[in-house]
Amino acid sequence: MTTPLEAAEPAVQAAGPGDERSTHRGTLQYALSKVGGALFSIAMVIVGTFFVFRLLPGDPVRNLAQGRNMTPDQLNLERHRLGLDKPVLQQFFDFVGNTLRLDLGTSYEYKRPVLDLIGERIGPTVLLAGTGLVIAVSLGIWQGTRAGWRPGTRTDRFSTGVSLVLWSVPTFWLGLLLMMVLGVGIGPIPGLFPFRGIESVDAPDGFAYVLDVASHMVLPCLTLVGVVYAQYLLVMRSSLLEEISQDYVTVARAKGLRDDEVRRRHAVPNALLPTVTLVFMRIGFVVGGAVTVETIFTWPGLGQLFYRAIKVPDFTLMQGTFLLITVAVIVMNTLADVVYHMLDPRVRSA
Repeated sequence: MTTPLEAAEPAVQAAGPGDERSTHRGTLQYALSKVGGALFSIAMVIVGTFFVFRLLPGDPVRNLAQGRNMTPDQLNLERHRLGLDKPVLQQFFDFVGNTLRLDLGTSYEYKRPVLDLIGERIGPTVLLAGTGLVIAVSLGIWQGTRAGWRPGTRTDRFSTGVSLVLWSVPTFWLGLLLMMVLGVGIGPIPGLFPFRGIESVDAPDGFAYVLDVASHMVLPCLTLVGVVYAQYLLVMRSSLLEEISQDYVTVARAKGLRDDEVRRRHAVPNALLPTVTLVFMRIGFVVGGAVTVETIFTWPGLGQLFYRAIKVPDFTLMQGTFLLITVAVIVMNTLADVVYHMLDPRVRSA
Protein backbone atom coordinates (compact mmCIF):
# COMPACT_ATOMS: atom_id res chain seq x y z
CA MET A 1 0.00 0.00 0.00
CA THR A 2 1.49 3.34 -1.02
CA THR A 3 1.41 6.39 1.13
CA PRO A 4 0.06 9.74 -0.19
CA LEU A 5 3.63 11.04 -0.31
CA GLU A 6 4.82 8.11 -2.42
CA ALA A 7 1.85 8.47 -4.72
CA ALA A 8 2.59 12.13 -5.23
CA GLU A 9 6.23 11.57 -6.20
CA PRO A 10 5.60 10.41 -9.81
CA ALA A 11 3.31 13.40 -10.37
CA VAL A 12 6.04 15.76 -9.15
CA GLN A 13 8.66 14.06 -11.30
CA ALA A 14 6.38 14.15 -14.32
CA ALA A 15 5.86 17.85 -13.87
CA GLY A 16 9.60 18.52 -14.14
CA PRO A 17 10.02 18.37 -17.97
CA GLY A 18 6.88 20.45 -18.43
CA ASP A 19 8.20 23.11 -16.12
CA GLU A 20 11.50 23.05 -17.98
CA ARG A 21 9.75 23.46 -21.34
CA SER A 22 7.72 26.31 -19.88
CA THR A 23 10.91 27.97 -18.69
CA HIS A 24 12.54 27.62 -22.13
CA ARG A 25 9.40 28.96 -23.81
CA GLY A 26 9.33 31.93 -21.44
CA THR A 27 13.00 32.66 -22.13
CA LEU A 28 12.42 32.44 -25.89
CA GLN A 29 9.45 34.81 -25.69
CA TYR A 30 11.47 37.22 -23.57
CA ALA A 31 14.38 37.08 -26.04
CA LEU A 32 12.08 37.68 -29.03
CA SER A 33 10.52 40.69 -27.31
CA LYS A 34 13.98 42.11 -26.63
CA VAL A 35 15.06 41.49 -30.23
CA GLY A 36 11.95 43.29 -31.46
CA GLY A 37 12.76 46.25 -29.21
CA ALA A 38 16.34 46.24 -30.46
CA LEU A 39 15.22 46.30 -34.11
CA PHE A 40 12.93 49.24 -33.37
CA SER A 41 15.81 51.05 -31.64
CA ILE A 42 18.10 50.44 -34.63
CA ALA A 43 15.41 51.84 -36.96
CA MET A 44 15.17 54.97 -34.82
CA VAL A 45 18.96 55.27 -34.80
CA ILE A 46 19.05 55.13 -38.61
CA VAL A 47 16.52 57.96 -38.83
CA GLY A 48 18.19 60.04 -36.12
CA THR A 49 21.68 59.47 -37.51
CA PHE A 50 20.79 61.07 -40.82
CA PHE A 51 18.92 64.14 -39.58
CA VAL A 52 20.96 64.97 -36.45
CA PHE A 53 24.25 65.20 -38.32
CA ARG A 54 22.65 67.54 -40.87
CA LEU A 55 22.26 70.08 -38.03
CA LEU A 56 26.03 70.41 -37.60
CA PRO A 57 27.42 73.76 -38.77
CA GLY A 58 29.75 73.90 -41.72
CA ASP A 59 29.71 73.22 -45.44
CA PRO A 60 31.53 69.97 -46.29
CA VAL A 61 32.36 71.13 -49.83
CA ARG A 62 33.84 74.47 -48.73
CA ASN A 63 35.80 72.83 -45.93
CA LEU A 64 37.23 70.24 -48.30
CA ALA A 65 38.10 73.00 -50.78
CA GLN A 66 40.20 74.99 -48.29
CA GLY A 67 43.56 75.90 -49.76
CA ARG A 68 42.29 75.51 -53.31
CA ASN A 69 40.94 78.27 -55.54
CA MET A 70 37.61 76.87 -56.70
CA THR A 71 34.97 78.80 -58.58
CA PRO A 72 31.28 78.65 -57.59
CA ASP A 73 30.65 76.37 -60.57
CA GLN A 74 33.33 73.97 -59.41
CA LEU A 75 31.85 73.98 -55.89
CA ASN A 76 28.40 73.23 -57.30
CA LEU A 77 29.87 70.43 -59.40
CA GLU A 78 31.47 68.95 -56.28
CA ARG A 79 28.13 69.14 -54.41
CA HIS A 80 26.49 67.32 -57.31
CA ARG A 81 29.18 64.62 -57.21
CA LEU A 82 28.61 64.08 -53.48
CA GLY A 83 24.83 64.13 -53.88
CA LEU A 84 24.43 67.16 -51.61
CA ASP A 85 22.36 69.06 -54.19
CA LYS A 86 19.49 66.58 -53.89
CA PRO A 87 16.45 67.32 -51.71
CA VAL A 88 16.96 66.24 -48.10
CA LEU A 89 14.18 63.64 -48.22
CA GLN A 90 15.67 62.06 -51.33
CA GLN A 91 19.06 61.95 -49.60
CA PHE A 92 17.39 60.31 -46.61
CA PHE A 93 15.67 57.58 -48.64
CA ASP A 94 18.91 56.94 -50.53
CA PHE A 95 20.71 56.60 -47.19
CA VAL A 96 18.13 54.17 -45.79
CA GLY A 97 18.15 52.05 -48.95
CA ASN A 98 21.93 51.90 -49.09
CA THR A 99 22.14 51.07 -45.37
CA LEU A 100 19.73 48.16 -45.77
CA ARG A 101 22.05 46.88 -48.53
CA LEU A 102 25.03 47.34 -46.14
CA ASP A 103 26.39 50.13 -48.32
CA LEU A 104 27.47 53.01 -46.08
CA GLY A 105 28.60 55.21 -48.95
CA THR A 106 31.90 56.87 -49.81
CA SER A 107 33.78 59.26 -47.55
CA TYR A 108 33.92 62.87 -48.71
CA GLU A 109 37.43 63.41 -47.37
CA TYR A 110 39.11 60.06 -48.03
CA LYS A 111 37.17 59.30 -51.25
CA ARG A 112 37.00 55.66 -50.22
CA PRO A 113 34.14 53.37 -49.16
CA VAL A 114 33.21 53.93 -45.52
CA LEU A 115 33.16 50.19 -44.84
CA ASP A 116 36.80 49.93 -45.98
CA LEU A 117 37.84 52.76 -43.66
CA ILE A 118 35.96 51.17 -40.75
CA GLY A 119 37.57 47.81 -41.50
CA GLU A 120 41.04 49.36 -41.32
CA ARG A 121 40.37 51.20 -38.05
CA ILE A 122 38.38 48.63 -36.09
CA GLY A 123 41.45 46.48 -35.35
CA PRO A 124 43.38 49.13 -33.38
CA THR A 125 40.17 50.11 -31.55
CA VAL A 126 39.39 46.54 -30.48
CA LEU A 127 43.02 46.04 -29.45
CA LEU A 128 43.08 49.14 -27.25
CA ALA A 129 39.54 49.13 -25.85
CA GLY A 130 39.42 45.34 -25.54
CA THR A 131 42.66 45.23 -23.57
CA GLY A 132 41.44 48.04 -21.35
CA LEU A 133 38.12 46.25 -20.81
CA VAL A 134 39.76 42.97 -19.77
CA ILE A 135 42.07 44.74 -17.31
CA ALA A 136 39.28 46.94 -15.93
CA VAL A 137 36.89 44.00 -15.42
CA SER A 138 39.52 41.82 -13.75
CA LEU A 139 40.77 44.60 -11.49
CA GLY A 140 37.30 45.91 -10.68
CA ILE A 141 35.86 42.52 -9.75
CA TRP A 142 38.89 41.59 -7.67
CA GLN A 143 39.01 44.88 -5.77
CA GLY A 144 35.23 45.05 -5.48
CA THR A 145 35.13 41.57 -3.94
CA ARG A 146 37.79 42.44 -1.39
CA ALA A 147 36.10 45.72 -0.50
CA GLY A 148 32.58 44.29 -0.28
CA TRP A 149 33.50 41.21 1.77
CA ARG A 150 35.22 43.30 4.45
CA PRO A 151 33.27 46.59 4.49
CA GLY A 152 34.69 49.40 6.57
CA THR A 153 38.28 48.13 6.51
CA ARG A 154 41.23 50.15 5.24
CA THR A 155 41.16 48.20 1.98
CA ASP A 156 37.50 49.04 1.49
CA ARG A 157 37.90 52.74 2.27
CA PHE A 158 41.02 53.13 0.13
CA SER A 159 39.77 51.27 -2.95
CA THR A 160 36.34 52.90 -2.80
CA GLY A 161 37.83 56.36 -2.38
CA VAL A 162 40.23 55.92 -5.29
CA SER A 163 37.50 54.53 -7.55
CA LEU A 164 35.14 57.41 -6.76
CA VAL A 165 37.87 59.94 -7.59
CA LEU A 166 38.75 58.23 -10.87
CA TRP A 167 35.10 57.86 -11.84
CA SER A 168 34.53 61.58 -11.38
CA VAL A 169 37.65 62.65 -13.30
CA PRO A 170 37.02 63.68 -16.94
CA THR A 171 38.62 61.25 -19.38
CA PHE A 172 40.46 63.94 -21.34
CA TRP A 173 41.92 65.44 -18.14
CA LEU A 174 43.24 62.08 -16.93
CA GLY A 175 44.70 61.36 -20.38
CA LEU A 176 46.45 64.72 -20.57
CA LEU A 177 47.78 64.29 -17.02
CA LEU A 178 49.24 60.86 -17.80
CA MET A 179 50.69 62.20 -21.04
CA MET A 180 52.35 65.08 -19.23
CA VAL A 181 53.75 63.01 -16.34
CA LEU A 182 54.59 59.67 -17.96
CA GLY A 183 54.89 60.71 -21.59
CA VAL A 184 56.60 64.11 -21.74
CA GLY A 185 58.06 64.03 -18.23
CA ILE A 186 58.12 66.63 -15.46
CA GLY A 187 61.33 68.04 -13.99
CA PRO A 188 63.66 65.19 -13.04
CA ILE A 189 61.02 62.61 -14.06
CA PRO A 190 61.75 61.57 -17.66
CA GLY A 191 59.12 60.54 -20.15
CA LEU A 192 58.70 56.79 -19.89
CA PHE A 193 56.22 55.88 -22.62
CA PRO A 194 55.43 57.11 -26.14
CA PHE A 195 52.11 58.93 -26.42
CA ARG A 196 51.42 59.37 -30.12
CA GLY A 197 50.17 56.76 -32.56
CA ILE A 198 50.27 53.00 -32.42
CA GLU A 199 53.88 52.42 -33.47
CA SER A 200 57.21 54.20 -33.83
CA VAL A 201 58.29 55.73 -37.12
CA ASP A 202 61.16 53.25 -37.35
CA ALA A 203 59.15 50.34 -35.94
CA PRO A 204 61.14 47.09 -35.77
CA ASP A 205 59.96 43.68 -36.91
CA GLY A 206 58.97 40.51 -35.08
CA PHE A 207 58.60 40.41 -31.32
CA ALA A 208 60.26 43.81 -31.01
CA TYR A 209 57.33 45.25 -32.98
CA VAL A 210 54.88 43.72 -30.49
CA LEU A 211 56.78 45.37 -27.64
CA ASP A 212 56.76 48.68 -29.53
CA VAL A 213 52.97 48.57 -29.97
CA ALA A 214 52.56 47.53 -26.32
CA SER A 215 54.60 50.53 -25.16
CA HIS A 216 52.39 52.85 -27.22
CA MET A 217 49.30 51.26 -25.63
CA VAL A 218 50.35 51.91 -22.02
CA LEU A 219 49.12 55.48 -21.60
CA PRO A 220 45.81 55.27 -23.53
CA CYS A 221 45.08 51.91 -21.89
CA LEU A 222 45.80 53.34 -18.43
CA THR A 223 43.40 56.18 -19.17
CA LEU A 224 40.62 53.80 -20.17
CA VAL A 225 41.20 51.48 -17.22
CA GLY A 226 41.38 54.33 -14.72
CA VAL A 227 37.99 55.66 -15.75
CA VAL A 228 36.16 52.37 -16.38
CA TYR A 229 37.35 49.97 -13.68
CA ALA A 230 35.75 52.06 -10.92
CA GLN A 231 32.30 51.17 -12.25
CA TYR A 232 32.96 47.45 -11.92
CA LEU A 233 34.46 47.89 -8.45
CA LEU A 234 31.50 49.86 -7.11
CA VAL A 235 28.86 47.60 -8.71
CA MET A 236 30.60 44.46 -7.47
CA ARG A 237 31.03 45.89 -3.98
CA SER A 238 27.38 46.94 -3.77
CA SER A 239 26.13 43.57 -5.04
CA LEU A 240 28.34 41.64 -2.63
CA LEU A 241 27.17 43.74 0.32
CA GLU A 242 23.60 42.87 -0.60
CA GLU A 243 24.39 39.15 -0.90
CA ILE A 244 26.17 39.05 2.47
CA SER A 245 22.91 39.96 4.21
CA GLN A 246 20.98 37.10 2.56
CA ASP A 247 19.85 34.05 4.55
CA TYR A 248 21.74 31.52 2.44
CA VAL A 249 25.07 33.09 3.44
CA THR A 250 24.11 32.82 7.11
CA VAL A 251 23.09 29.18 6.63
CA ALA A 252 26.33 28.38 4.79
CA ARG A 253 28.37 29.85 7.62
CA ALA A 254 26.23 27.99 10.20
CA LYS A 255 27.09 24.72 8.46
CA GLY A 256 30.73 25.34 9.27
CA LEU A 257 31.96 26.28 5.80
CA ARG A 258 35.13 28.29 5.70
CA ASP A 259 34.71 32.01 5.13
CA ASP A 260 36.70 31.84 1.90
CA GLU A 261 34.53 28.99 0.61
CA VAL A 262 31.31 30.84 1.43
CA ARG A 263 32.56 33.83 -0.50
CA ARG A 264 33.90 31.88 -3.49
CA ARG A 265 31.12 29.32 -3.93
CA HIS A 266 28.02 31.19 -2.79
CA ALA A 267 28.24 34.97 -2.45
CA VAL A 268 30.49 35.98 -5.35
CA PRO A 269 28.67 33.98 -8.13
CA ASN A 270 25.37 35.64 -7.22
CA ALA A 271 26.96 39.07 -6.83
CA LEU A 272 28.48 38.75 -10.31
CA LEU A 273 25.10 38.94 -12.08
CA PRO A 274 24.87 42.77 -12.27
CA THR A 275 28.55 42.94 -13.21
CA VAL A 276 28.00 40.48 -16.07
CA THR A 277 25.30 42.77 -17.42
CA LEU A 278 27.64 45.74 -17.21
CA VAL A 279 30.39 43.79 -19.01
CA PHE A 280 28.09 43.00 -21.94
CA MET A 281 27.07 46.63 -22.16
CA ARG A 282 30.72 47.69 -22.24
CA ILE A 283 31.53 45.21 -25.00
CA GLY A 284 29.30 47.27 -27.26
CA PHE A 285 31.37 50.34 -26.54
CA VAL A 286 34.55 48.41 -27.37
CA VAL A 287 33.57 48.55 -31.05
CA GLY A 288 33.26 52.31 -30.87
CA GLY A 289 36.31 52.70 -28.70
CA ALA A 290 36.83 55.91 -26.81
CA VAL A 291 36.71 58.97 -29.03
CA THR A 292 38.39 61.17 -26.42
CA VAL A 293 41.24 58.76 -25.65
CA GLU A 294 41.98 57.98 -29.28
CA THR A 295 41.95 61.66 -30.16
CA ILE A 296 44.30 62.65 -27.32
CA PHE A 297 46.83 59.94 -28.10
CA THR A 298 46.27 60.02 -31.90
CA TRP A 299 45.41 56.33 -31.79
CA PRO A 300 44.36 55.28 -35.33
CA GLY A 301 41.00 53.74 -34.39
CA LEU A 302 37.31 54.36 -34.96
CA GLY A 303 37.22 57.09 -32.33
CA GLN A 304 39.78 59.22 -34.12
CA LEU A 305 38.12 58.46 -37.46
CA PHE A 306 34.80 59.71 -36.10
CA TYR A 307 36.48 62.85 -34.73
CA ARG A 308 38.04 63.59 -38.12
CA ALA A 309 34.65 63.12 -39.79
CA ILE A 310 33.02 65.66 -37.45
CA LYS A 311 35.61 68.32 -38.31
CA VAL A 312 34.79 68.31 -42.05
CA PRO A 313 31.79 67.41 -41.58
CA ASP A 314 31.95 64.18 -43.56
CA PHE A 315 28.31 63.08 -43.42
CA THR A 316 28.74 59.60 -44.88
CA LEU A 317 31.69 58.76 -42.64
CA MET A 318 29.94 60.13 -39.54
CA GLN A 319 26.76 58.22 -40.35
CA GLY A 320 28.57 54.94 -40.97
CA THR A 321 30.82 55.12 -37.90
CA PHE A 322 28.08 56.28 -35.55
CA LEU A 323 25.67 53.65 -36.88
CA LEU A 324 28.21 50.88 -36.26
CA ILE A 325 28.86 52.08 -32.70
CA THR A 326 25.19 52.44 -31.75
CA VAL A 327 24.16 49.11 -33.31
CA ALA A 328 26.94 47.36 -31.38
CA VAL A 329 25.76 48.95 -28.13
CA ILE A 330 22.10 48.02 -28.80
CA VAL A 331 23.01 44.42 -29.67
CA MET A 332 25.16 44.01 -26.56
CA ASN A 333 22.48 45.57 -24.32
CA THR A 334 19.90 43.16 -25.73
CA LEU A 335 22.25 40.22 -25.20
CA ALA A 336 22.91 41.40 -21.63
CA ASP A 337 19.17 41.45 -20.87
CA VAL A 338 18.71 37.93 -22.25
CA VAL A 339 21.75 36.53 -20.42
CA TYR A 340 20.65 38.13 -17.15
CA HIS A 341 17.18 36.64 -17.63
CA MET A 342 18.72 33.19 -18.11
CA LEU A 343 21.14 33.41 -15.19
CA ASP A 344 18.88 34.87 -12.53
CA PRO A 345 15.79 32.75 -11.69
CA ARG A 346 14.30 35.69 -9.79
CA VAL A 347 13.96 37.59 -13.07
CA ARG A 348 12.38 34.59 -14.85
CA SER A 349 9.76 34.21 -12.14
CA ALA A 350 8.91 37.92 -12.08
